[in-house]
Amino acid sequence: MGDIAPRVLISLADDEGNSVTVNVLGRNPRWAAGLDAEIVVGTPFVSGRCYLALSVAKLESWSDALDRLDAGEDVGWMEMSRGASLFIQLAGERDCPEVVVEDESGSMVTVRVPISLPDDWIADHRRRLHELMDHWVPVLSA
Repeated sequence: MGDIAPRVLISLADDEGNSVTVNVLGRNPRWAAGLDAEIVVGTPFVSGRCYLALSVAKLESWSDALDRLDAGEDVGWMEMSRGASLFIQLAGERDCPEVVVEDESGSMVTVRVPISLPDDWIADHRRRLHELMDHWVPVLSA
């Protein structure tokens, strides 16, 4: 386990200035098995952020989502939990992938962000997830 905790679980961005990122902020001080995180949306038109609580189960479900994306399926991540949900549609309305962030339980806002992704983005996100889990799972299990 490295000294520096990996912070970025998801980083989807393009040259047009559109991005959706999930940043891990650290261990949740009130929930020993949880991490504080945030979803950050940035576009030339709209930007925002919302709080997110992550558990080992949510990280494992992101792994499953990456497998489905690699098989060509659209996915919804955390859509059945309290808090924000993230959906990735591989063939969006604008002839490129779209990331949809829904915060129905908080702000009641939904944002749809078209993002042109590089060919290796899934492999990059598997690496990010692996590094993050290598660091945080032992900490959360202690």
